[in-house]
Formats: sequence, structure tokens, C-alpha cells
Amino acid sequence: MKTLWILFVLLNLDKGYCTKTHDQVLSITPKTQEQVDIVKNVSTQFETVLWQPVSPHFIKEENQVHLFVPANSSTSVKGLLEKNTITYEVLLTKADELMAMQTRDNSTDPRSSSSFYERYHSLEDIYDWINRTIQDSPNTANLILIGSSYEKRPLYALKLSLNNRPNKKAMWIDCGIHAREWIAPAFCLWFVRHALLHYGKNQDITNILDNMDVYILPVMNPDGYLYTWTTDRMWRKNRSISNSSICVGADLNRNFDANWCTVGASHDPCSEIYCGEFPESEPESQAVADFLRSHKDSVQLYFSIHSYSQMLLFPYSCTLDEAENHKDLLEMAKEAVEKIQRYYRNNYKYGAGARTIYLAPGGSDDWAYNLGIKYSFTFELQDRGQYGFLLPPFRISKACNEALTAVKSIALRVIEKTQVARSSV
Repeated sequence: MKTLWILFVLLNLDKGYCTKTHDQVLSITPKTQEQVDIVKNVSTQFETVLWQPVSPHFIKEENQVHLFVPANSSTSVKGLLEKNTITYEVLLTKADELMAMQTRDNSTDPRSSSSFYERYHSLEDIYDWINRTIQDSPNTANLILIGSSYEKRPLYALKLSLNNRPNKKAMWIDCGIHAREWIAPAFCLWFVRHALLHYGKNQDITNILDNMDVYILPVMNPDGYLYTWTTDRMWRKNRSISNSSICVGADLNRNFDANWCTVGASHDPCSEIYCGEFPESEPESQAVADFLRSHKDSVQLYFSIHSYSQMLLFPYSCTLDEAENHKDLLEMAKEAVEKIQRYYRNNYKYGAGARTIYLAPGGSDDWAYNLGIKYSFTFELQDRGQYGFLLPPFRISKACNEALTAVKSIALRVIEKTQVARSSV
């Protein structure tokens, strides 16, 4: 009889009667100020991670909140939401399985193959890819060490240069300023491959590289990026140690000297939008700022690649004031977004950062703009929340091609404006 009972239990376990609780992502919509306050408390009091908006400060009535809820908090969080009749839906039912899938690499494909670029890669793998790239293209790709991270990891940038024309202008692209936004470094790798593979074959990239050098920083936040692979997939900031708190890390995109630490950033080291102890207090942001300062006469176009939300933003994010060349920036963004819609049937919002989403002082794009790089953009890649920061590998190709379309569109417009300005002198 005892044997039959054990067999019965095993059969029922096999049928799934003993269910596992998974990490999930919830989309929550508070309808009243009271519900807003409850959702703010949920996002800070429980072991959860706020995906969107980035800080509880920005939670508002009738605005969706995307919240990552670990399995051990799921029952409590859902119970509290239901008790207060707060509307929510599950965006991702098994986020833990999706995370495991993203780090799985069963392929032995060489780095020259297309499938290599349709997977996410560890920091070590990206460093290896950088070395392979300069070895394979010694006449066009050069390695530049622009600095090191808080934990002394190298900040490697690639310079793509196809000719030695005098007074040649340049474009800068940085990726991975926020650690958990894995699609961003994937795009930097994608762009380099496209540029080297299609120069002389594709008219647009050939025109761009004939007229511009391109600097690419694949991982601006290597310490944080490594941490998302080894310890906490949801980590956002760098890994610097604060003198005044046990909390680790600063938001590198609040650490530049553009209305530093005003409304939209925080002096609290435990906040996801902690601005650091002072402008450029973080070695990563200081390295980028130093490099751009030393190249401000040649760099005309700046891109910072992020995710998620499908937006193409430009200055200002640190103030509601309009940029001096707002009309030009708006036209460029509009044209780029229209091309994405036409070719890929996907919609992106565009506009000045502060008016399109919210105030975000200390951002790299505003700082670059104020430095004199008058074509400065922040690009939020796929998606709008279905997968969020856990965009599956099968979506990398489309996300990167959308961004590539926009980057090329804007770069060609900048080249055109530069040529017109030169001819009128």
C-alpha cells in the first residue's frame, strides 16, 4: 500500500500538480493617488525591481508601471494589489527561464558568422570580439583605450576609419551605459559588423564612412554589465562604492555636468537614479567626457544606445527649454522614425527628452550637446514592455536593424548639412 501511495504522488508531481513559482514581470496601472502611493510602496518595500518608470518618483495615475517580481515576493505583491483593487496583468510569466535562455550559448559558430551577432555575449566574449575585430581589419579598425572602470576594467573603444581625408568629421556611439540593457552592446557589435562587411557595397554606410570616422564604445559600464551576468540580471548602475552608504553604484547617465542632480535625479546612493558625489565623479563618465572634450572639434554626431521603450530622444532632457537647433533635431528624428515604420512596421516615439518622457538631468546626450556636438541623440531600442530588458535573442536582429536604419538616416543628414555649410563659406 505504501508503494502505491508513493507511486501516486510521483505521478501527480509529473502531471504538474506541484507547481513552481516563477519570477514575473507585472504591468500595473494605478487609477487614483491612493493606488499610486500603494504601488510606490510595493516597488520599494518588497524585493522587486522597478523597470518602468526608472524611479518611484515618476509613478503617476493612469500610467503603466512595469515591475519585476521575484518568485519569493509574487504572492505577497499580487495579494496586496488585489486587496486594493489595483489593475495589473502579467507581462512575463517565466522571467527566470527567459534569463537562463539568454545566457545559454550552445553554438560554436565563429565570430564572423551572422548567428554570433544574434546572441548576447559576456564581457569576456565582447573583449575577445574587440581583439578579433582589430586583428581581422587592421587597416580600418583601431583600438583606443579611453580609460578604465571603477573596478579597473578597460574601457575599449573602436575607431572605424576608411580614409585620411583632411578635416574629417566623426560620429560617436556608446552602448551599455546601463548594465541590464543588453540589447545596447549587441547593437554596437551589430553596427561594427555591418560597417566593415558592407562598406563599398551598401551606398549609405559607404557614404557615411567616406565622410566620417566612427568611434564605438561597446560597453561603457563593464563592471555593471559583468555583474548582470554573474549576480543580478536587473542591475542598472555602475559598481562604485559610496563613502556615505552601503548602497553600491551610481547612474552614469545622471553623472554628467548637465544641470547635474536637479529634478529627475537623486542624491540618495540607494536610488537607481543616484547622480554620484559630483559631476563626472565616476571614472566611466569621466573617461567618455575627457575623450569627447579632446575630440570636440571633429565629433559632430553623438548617439547613446539604451533600452527599452522605442524612443528616439534629443536635448534637452535636463530642462524643458528647447535646444537651439530643435527644429533640425526634430526633423532628423522624425525622418528616422518614419523609415523604421516603413521598413519594419514598428512605431517609435521621438522628441526632446524632458517633454517626451520626464526630466533626466546629468545625461550624456545633453552634456555632449552643451559641449558643442549639436547633433546628439539617445536611442531607446525595443521593445515597449512585452519583454523589456529581457528581449529574447531572436529579437536582436530586428531591433538592431531598426536602430541601424535610424543611425544611418541621421548620419547622412548630418553629412549633408556639413557639406552645405562648407560650400556656403
